[in-house]
Amino acid sequence: MAGAHLLDRVIGNAYPLFTTDADVRAFESTPYGDRIAAASTYEALRLGAAHNPDAPAIQFLPNAEPTDTPIVVSYRDFIARTTQAANMFHALGVGPNDVVSFLLPLLPEAFITLFGAEAAGIANPVNPLLEPHQIADILEAARTTVLVALGPMPGTDIWQKVEKVRGQLKHLKVIVQVHGQGDPAQGVQSFDELMRREPSDHLVSGRKISGNEIAAYFHTGGTTGTPKLVRHSHLNQVYQAWGCNLLLKSMPGRNLLYGMPLFHVGGSLTQALATLTCGGCLVVLSPAGWRNPAAIRNIWGLVERFRPEFLSSVPTVLAATLAIPPGNADISSLRYAAGGGSAIPVAVGKAIEDKLHLPTVEVYGMTETASVHTIAYTDRPIRLGSVGLPLPYSRVRVVKLDAEGKLDRDCAVDEIGVVIMAGPGVFGGYLNDAHNEGAFVDSDWVNSGDLGRLDADGFLWITGRAKDLVIRGGHNIDPAPVEEIMFQHPAVGFAAVVGQPDAYAGELPVGYVQLKPGAKVEPGELETWVRERTPERAAVPVQIIPIDPMPLTGVGKVFKPKLRWDAASRVFTSALTPLRERGVDCKVEVGAHGSHGSIATVTLTGVPDATRETVTNEVHTLLAPFVMRHEVVCS
Repeated sequence: MAGAHLLDRVIGNAYPLFTTDADVRAFESTPYGDRIAAASTYEALRLGAAHNPDAPAIQFLPNAEPTDTPIVVSYRDFIARTTQAANMFHALGVGPNDVVSFLLPLLPEAFITLFGAEAAGIANPVNPLLEPHQIADILEAARTTVLVALGPMPGTDIWQKVEKVRGQLKHLKVIVQVHGQGDPAQGVQSFDELMRREPSDHLVSGRKISGNEIAAYFHTGGTTGTPKLVRHSHLNQVYQAWGCNLLLKSMPGRNLLYGMPLFHVGGSLTQALATLTCGGCLVVLSPAGWRNPAAIRNIWGLVERFRPEFLSSVPTVLAATLAIPPGNADISSLRYAAGGGSAIPVAVGKAIEDKLHLPTVEVYGMTETASVHTIAYTDRPIRLGSVGLPLPYSRVRVVKLDAEGKLDRDCAVDEIGVVIMAGPGVFGGYLNDAHNEGAFVDSDWVNSGDLGRLDADGFLWITGRAKDLVIRGGHNIDPAPVEEIMFQHPAVGFAAVVGQPDAYAGELPVGYVQLKPGAKVEPGELETWVRERTPERAAVPVQIIPIDPMPLTGVGKVFKPKLRWDAASRVFTSALTPLRERGVDCKVEVGAHGSHGSIATVTLTGVPDATRETVTNEVHTLLAPFVMRHEVVCS
């Protein structure tokens, strides 16, 4: 298929300009259904491959080194192997409603598994860095039929985790082992051996996939309690690829430095699916992607060799690249930096402009919107700090909700409220219907849980996460502005603000920072820095705690629950000082709880039986003023 946008049957050979809202509305006058050239991800990938079957779809770098000899997978081979994978899963009994889960690093087989599974049934990519019990919960909640996993290899414990959880999976029929010989007697098959048996030129199932059929489940919403599995239709995912290619003006033959995990929608859809459906090439930065330190260390050499147009990742990666001088590397191919997954600090966007002379395209969305829902349009001046405008055919509102989470009213211009979204990318609901309570507002508008505002020109500004609010004596404190101030300090590499329990105010703001390598600060320096720059006195953190490393999620976001648990542990430990002063050995550990969210466990050691009840009651008395639940155990 010729044309600028391979997934759009209307555009032709030149992308439209979207310099005004009127341009977008005129573009939308053609119904979206009349534009899209593929109903399923499998069809969309075939369109991308048809442009130049001999071009590379994937170049896999074993060590994220510019001197690596890449393993090259052409489009002809990629589509053939994806078709074989779909046929393999079909032969294993996978139908349209059956689930293929996988635990894989960024090997070529991972991409083939993802899209082969979607062509046969439902794919369920799972974070292999999770603990075994978390993995088991997700696999079982998805009703996993087939599990694809990396075999035993040095430097990874994926297979050990599989062996721990397989007995808990009631629906599991077979495990397919990548880079392993398999053990059929134990229900373990070899990926390569099964693939060799299958034809590569057609789907044996004869399946004709409609856009409304489910393509994948993605886990979201944290790692405690019953897993929240987002159901993506093929329409949701194809729209994501279509929209990203449209706004970024993607063209066949362009390289993208790829290091995002496939269990994250930004990696699997915004980057992988979008690139592969437009005839571009994924330059995969080792099995660990951006988590491989070499990927950051070698960033400019990689840019010089592979000539990408976008430097695209999560904000923590973009910030880390700023610490690496380009030197004499030729990075002239870069046109933009792009990031999402969490807010890009304005200071980072400004530094990218100043040091690299690149505009920063910020995107916003969530798993429930199949990733990107708003974006900074490259045809218009970029407003640093804003996440831009909705993709064509998508909509955003900022609203006030009542106490029951029902729609009260739309917010005025620049009035902060809850961000809700609608459009072809918005999912149809969670797999577990219990999770759909409060998920949608005003019919089909998904509740983001984020706070934001719309300016007079319709640009969306995210002001914080509703559940990240620090509530100090009934006063809502948004951490984002304080974090921005902390991040502006020249010694600060990462910054976060969370609420710590307080017996009087309920919560008080506390800050955490990870300093840049080699940086030092004087005692009280950061507190003074923030105090002098924060107009709202109540928002000034009561203390700023250095931490190294800052806890991050698998996709590079600051993992705030761990910081909240640390803050609570410090407060409760201090509250129990009267007991320790009497020689009582008491330790506090705070962590996740399935129904309470978080819980503090106080362990008493060596307390005589005669005084155990008295000491336990004292613990209850000292911690009673705090909202967080606690329990006492004796050892």
